[in-house]
Amino acid sequence: MFLYKQRKFLRTTSQIFMRMETISNLKTIKEGQAEICLTTEKVFYNPVQEFNRDLSIAVLTLFIEDYKAEKLARFEKKQKKLETVQDEESGGNPEPKITILEALSATGLRSIRYAKEIPYATNIIANDLSEQAVETIKHNIEHNQVSRIIETSHDDACMLMYKHKHPSKRFAAIDLDPYGCPSIFLDSAVQSIQDGGLLLVTATDMAVLAGNSPETCYCKYGAVSLKTKCCHEMALRIMLQCIEQHANRYSRYIVPILSISADFYIRVFVKIYSGAVHCKKTTSKLSMVYHCTGCDNLTLQPLGGLKPNPSEKNPNQMKAYLPAAPPIGEYCTNCNQRHHLGGPIWSAPIHDESFVSRVLTYVEENSQLFGTAKRIEGVLSMVREELNDVPLYYTIDKLFGRVHLQTMPMLIMRSAIINAGYKVSYSHASKMSVKTNAPPQLMWDIIRTWEKTHPIKQSKLVSDPVTKHILSQDIKNNVDLSVNELANPLSRRDGRLRFQINPAPFWGPGSRAAVNIGDDKMSKSVKNQNKNRKKENNVKRKHSDTSDDDSRKKVDMELKHNE
Repeated sequence: MFLYKQRKFLRTTSQIFMRMETISNLKTIKEGQAEICLTTEKVFYNPVQEFNRDLSIAVLTLFIEDYKAEKLARFEKKQKKLETVQDEESGGNPEPKITILEALSATGLRSIRYAKEIPYATNIIANDLSEQAVETIKHNIEHNQVSRIIETSHDDACMLMYKHKHPSKRFAAIDLDPYGCPSIFLDSAVQSIQDGGLLLVTATDMAVLAGNSPETCYCKYGAVSLKTKCCHEMALRIMLQCIEQHANRYSRYIVPILSISADFYIRVFVKIYSGAVHCKKTTSKLSMVYHCTGCDNLTLQPLGGLKPNPSEKNPNQMKAYLPAAPPIGEYCTNCNQRHHLGGPIWSAPIHDESFVSRVLTYVEENSQLFGTAKRIEGVLSMVREELNDVPLYYTIDKLFGRVHLQTMPMLIMRSAIINAGYKVSYSHASKMSVKTNAPPQLMWDIIRTWEKTHPIKQSKLVSDPVTKHILSQDIKNNVDLSVNELANPLSRRDGRLRFQINPAPFWGPGSRAAVNIGDDKMSKSVKNQNKNRKKENNVKRKHSDTSDDDSRKKVDMELKHNE
């Protein structure tokens, strides 16, 4: 009995010392007003996404203000009509409940920052499928003293959202930031969000969305991606059509308020509304994309359209119709090459300009709250300047590289487009982008005009028939290459941080469920470098002392086995 108690005492004492040693070795992270500790190395954290979290806080802050005002206006309207039925979302209380779900919480950092930095949030649910992650979240909630606002959940994210499908249980906002593709969560997310609620979605599988694997993109997102220079904006538009597709199944539709391509991921912010009538307009917001394999030109084919159909009762009534197809011939008119077909993509606006302006103003006035304030200001300034009704863009290096010419300065290209009477802007997704409503004929006429003073080498002209075909065509537009004052955008004149350099030495999506901080964050990749060569050297060193035929055969067999 004495020996048993002694062993139990020693075992308990050793556990206490192990726990003390673990606590002393915790990795502490400070971001915004939150401070978290990583209690295990199997919980995911990526410091590069601080920009993502900062931007989400700014957007949610202003969204909640609009959401509360919208709910209060609806409540007052019901009161004026003297309806006796109580509001199903607030139980007759004019003050709506603001519940936010972080479906894939990992460390809980994002939820803690939401609780501390977003006003009016009444309840936040931090969910994760990993039991270790939930324990880490609980520890960090207690450490930050936000247990009155945040509650933890250990559940499958989809099942948790399905449990909140009823209108009385829906969330005001749902944040989906998975590792890789988010499409498996969208069906449950669009059902469990309030009417007028906000859905925040991140996707990090950019190789799939950017055209490296179009068949995989179709499996995951229901659209064929194309390998073009404007792939980052196309990725945003593929994501938006995927969310819209899931929402339409339940007579719901989306209204994008902000769509960002940054670093190694895309991030979209969309409002979800209900209305079968509005769902009928979806085909007018989607388009197939014809991609020329020669000159990289893109032509959109809308899936549907709307035209006026006035009546006595409703003079503003619209009617859906099917547009004529195809919009192009078998061969491209610019370079005489064939096309690839991609899509469908979201071809309607991907930003709400007035909302973006408000977020930009809020960040400028509260820059001390955000560690990446300068970058947010730069990106939102460019987003605000984008031509919202022009899907996709050219890249100036691709245009001139196609015909082997010295690249024209961006200021001259933008000036030539403006001088011809068309609009032009950058895209926040690429510093070489040219987003314009000018026809392709004008773009190539500008390049042909430039070639007259910067001639191509004859060897390039002879060896490349596509280049010869493009440059041999007549110039049909009057091209003025003089510098126009309007060609220099305001964000550039103000010195905004529009395109930042790589945010960290080893930036990227990180490894799944692994700590991506400190000196050990690249240990796995370093360990795997030249691993096959190391195996060969180890086998050869093992048998270096013997030189008979049997040993040599054994070495060859081991090397083949390793291969």
